[in-house]
Amino acid sequence: SKKFCFTKTMSAQMLLEGVNPKVKVLPMVYFSILDHHLRREDEEGRVIGTLLGSINGTTIEVTNCYAVPQSEKPENVAIDSPHHQTMKQLHQKTNPKEVVVGWYATGGDINEYSSIFHEFYTDECASNPIHLCIDTSLKGGMLGVTALTSESIGVPGGTVGSLFVPLECKVLLPEPERVALGVFGKLAANPGSSYTSLSSELENVVQSTSNLLEVIEKARDYVQEVVDGKMDPDPRIGRYLKETISAVPKMDPTKFQQMMNEMVQDVLMVVYLTNLTRAQVTLHEKIRALIA
Repeated sequence: SKKFCFTKTMSAQMLLEGVNPKVKVLPMVYFSILDHHLRREDEEGRVIGTLLGSINGTTIEVTNCYAVPQSEKPENVAIDSPHHQTMKQLHQKTNPKEVVVGWYATGGDINEYSSIFHEFYTDECASNPIHLCIDTSLKGGMLGVTALTSESIGVPGGTVGSLFVPLECKVLLPEPERVALGVFGKLAANPGSSYTSLSSELENVVQSTSNLLEVIEKARDYVQEVVDGKMDPDPRIGRYLKETISAVPKMDPTKFQQMMNEMVQDVLMVVYLTNLTRAQVTLHEKIRALIA
């Protein structure tokens, strides 16, 4: 018999080895999981699927996923293994670098069937699989995301169980995904608009500068409130601020201003040449149309 125990403490093995695994997930993976959840049948409480990605040291990067049918009835708990194997082979043909790193489930809760599915993916993964829980109830107006892994616990020769432990989970944001999310943000800010355009280089510089100034003001206000005793200091935030300030290169303000002016001039020159080229192409097309 198996007795399953669920808690939120790091496993003894991770503490002994000094390893703190991190999980990074592409936004596209979240979109695919939510799309799968929205398309589920009415009688389905939750949906599950396979996570694909790569393992770099102690970091697990989740870059893709696909849905897998399952049954969670008391008389029949099963996963569609043939469907999983077929999808796995198709994905390996298109991207051999992506391997199975775990599985996902919507709902946000871990039940007695989660361990059964986790054991299935343990045989599919080269290392201990991760379990990505997506809470679609939008508690607090936010999408709950939790990354977990499983460790075996129990007394030798006695009852054996599984302990699900949380892992640090962050959003993986390469530059293309960052630009795409920025475009989605524009559409969300204008519900009546069905399309939007990409920002120019100059607009990106202005937006980045505005965001940087906003973050600096928030950090300054936080430090001032801590100094005045209005807020309790957070050591984690203090370390982040120290690392950020240490990473800023020491530069003479005059030279920095000169460098910024040169960069802005370069951007303006590129914008001018782009508009000039566009005008020449348009004029050439009109002349050709008149001659024809």
